[in-house]
Amino acid sequence: MNFSELAAGKAKNPRYVLYHPKSYRKRYPIFWWLKKLPYGQFIVRELTSLAVGYVAVLLMLQVWVLSKGPGTYERFQEILATPALRILHGVVLLALIFHSITWFNLAPKALVLHLGRKRLPDAAVLAAHYAAWLVATGMVAWYLMRT
Repeated sequence: MNFSELAAGKAKNPRYVLYHPKSYRKRYPIFWWLKKLPYGQFIVRELTSLAVGYVAVLLMLQVWVLSKGPGTYERFQEILATPALRILHGVVLLALIFHSITWFNLAPKALVLHLGRKRLPDAAVLAAHYAAWLVATGMVAWYLMRT
């Protein structure tokens, strides 16, 4: 038996039996995440990332429409003022708030800070994130109220 026979698959052991054992895989129902509240919160937070993407696309679309001129932008604003889109944007706002809160609550687990040899408490990391959120919201509100 030479190498070309081996490579072509011609030379085989007649006693060899192809065996593929089936590995054990536990079956899960599609709504497994509804059984425990933390699982549900995790899935909902992941789904709210769609709202984040929607807002990002909407902002880019708004900038693009603004570049087309004031008339086009006014028509776009009229479309955004329809009752259906106002309701949708209310739901999106709630989804974004939920996403932000759950994301900030994960911050102490993802961001471990040390002062010298001591670890900064989780509450301090959480408080810093919420404080930064409040400051940013205040700055945006101040800017919008000013105009």
